[in-house]
Amino acid sequence: MTVRTPSSRIPTARPSAAPASRFRRAAVPLVLCAGLTVGLTACGGPDPDEGTNGVGKLSAPEIEQKARSAADTARAVRLAGTLVSKGGTYKLDMRLQQDGATGSVSTKNSTFELLRVGDALYLKADAGFWTHDDKGGKPDEADAEAADKLDDMYVKVPRDDPSYKQLRGFTEMDQLLGGLIGLHGDVVKGDRDQIGGVRTVKVKGGQDGEGGTLDVALEGSPYPLRFARGGGAGLVVLSDWDKDFPLAEPNRDQTLDYGRQLPRT
Repeated sequence: MTVRTPSSRIPTARPSAAPASRFRRAAVPLVLCAGLTVGLTACGGPDPDEGTNGVGKLSAPEIEQKARSAADTARAVRLAGTLVSKGGTYKLDMRLQQDGATGSVSTKNSTFELLRVGDALYLKADAGFWTHDDKGGKPDEADAEAADKLDDMYVKVPRDDPSYKQLRGFTEMDQLLGGLIGLHGDVVKGDRDQIGGVRTVKVKGGQDGEGGTLDVALEGSPYPLRFARGGGAGLVVLSDWDKDFPLAEPNRDQTLDYGRQLPRT
């Protein structure tokens, strides 16, 4: 006689295949992710260079060269910011073309406008500019009267005036850009940023940017959009690349002859 124990009636549990199949299903995308083309930050994650001009994938020296080339071929640009040079601080807002420029320059003591069409250079300032004396002296009555007449009028700067070369330097597109875009030291790639709503990549002279930091556009042409000079020697924003603007010499009724050497700026 066979005695059936309660335990003998309990069916034996079979190992479920579900965990193994789930593991296999989960492993498939992981394998695919590992095999994706190098460049994605994570499987399914956004590509930081999607929709860009591809400059962000280049090395730092290549990015700098792209920015230089784009600037060299541009016909126009707007440059606004502050520069420190030879102990002086200049605040500029200039629209520049290859054959001329228009805009304003501010120093510690004065603000004036510049207009250049070809070699013809004009300066416009208020009466205080024309009566300013570096030694703090008070202008005589004749000087004050002349300054009142020159107030807000264009004065053509003679080419043999000592100030001509200095003032013209603020209107020279190639000269200004050549002095601004150049980085010093070993060039390294920095972080991503945005300037005026345009995505940029930074390139720096030295790890800490002591040789300058340049923001290069990642959208459209790789124009330089901002430059921070090393050592706190100024920060300028570059915009309106290749946007033409009208340039014309002022009318005769807008100009006066200063009749002597221009004040030092």
